[in-house]
Amino acid sequence: MVETGKVLEGKPPHAPDGHPSVTQGKVGLLLVNLGTPDGTDYKSVRRYLSEFLSDPRIIEVSPLIWQPILQGPILTFRPKKSGEAYKKIWTDEGSPLLVYTKRQAEMLNARIGSERLVVDFAMTYGNPSIASKIEALKAKGCDRIAVVALYPQYSATTSASVYDRSFDALKDMRWQPAVRTAAPFHDHPAYIEALAASVSEHIASLDFEPERVLMSYHGIPKAYFEKGDPYHCHCHKTTRLVSEKLGWADGFAMTTFQSRFGPTEWLQPYTDKTLEALPEQGVKKVVAVSPAFISDCLETLEEIAMEGRDSFMEAGGTHFSVAPCLNDSDRAIDLLETLAARELAGWI
Repeated sequence: MVETGKVLEGKPPHAPDGHPSVTQGKVGLLLVNLGTPDGTDYKSVRRYLSEFLSDPRIIEVSPLIWQPILQGPILTFRPKKSGEAYKKIWTDEGSPLLVYTKRQAEMLNARIGSERLVVDFAMTYGNPSIASKIEALKAKGCDRIAVVALYPQYSATTSASVYDRSFDALKDMRWQPAVRTAAPFHDHPAYIEALAASVSEHIASLDFEPERVLMSYHGIPKAYFEKGDPYHCHCHKTTRLVSEKLGWADGFAMTTFQSRFGPTEWLQPYTDKTLEALPEQGVKKVVAVSPAFISDCLETLEEIAMEGRDSFMEAGGTHFSVAPCLNDSDRAIDLLETLAARELAGWI
């Protein structure tokens, strides 16, 4: 038996001749975000969307009904449209979501990593996969791994998908590491502090005073909420806590939901409809915030900062700005360090 807190590399002590070399006694921390296509070309986007939209946590319809629709009309036309959207935000290093998540893991590892603790990252869909990174951490000697879904607000469509795939990876392992999953952090003081400070700093940098702050969260179908998904409540609580932290008057911050897909009703009010309606209500100066993401991505950089801005200005708005996500800022790494301490308690 390896003594707690000790790293073993090579042949175990007192092992008989011929015993295989092993590495164990390390702890892994795996940060997981949504995912991204490998490129903006049709095949890359189609492959990514096929994996994403085939997840039963995302689309709760029988595969016998859904897959012919998905593999037929949807994946025939949607990859081209999505690819064009990705091209607008793509960087020399690749997708912003991938770039920022990788930096977060590297910066956190530089801060808290040690002989015993290894910090890495993965994507729920696309590359690098959760399974490949759990295998890699195990190969490095991590016999305990804490998996942290980088979604502040819990939803079965996001956090649960991360943990489903984590446990799916364990099914194929003969020697499984012990695995922990992380609690949501929508109301964690460290997250509220980081988000509030970031938004306040952004507003202070503007040459206008916003009349409303739009807290836009990624939506989910209303039916999922009615089945018991707590996401809607978590979003509203985040908005309330940030408002209280910054001393905003009631109604100054609005909770809205974006990125709906398909014909069914999603959580309301919808972000796009709200942006189109606000100028008629006399609100012409808006700041948008995306509290459901800690890293900028397609939904923040293209859907809100580009499409949302255009809709608002065309409807009569005069000033519009989007607060960046925490990304690779010191605030982001401070938050992740705090969450890591919570999730690794007793192990490190």
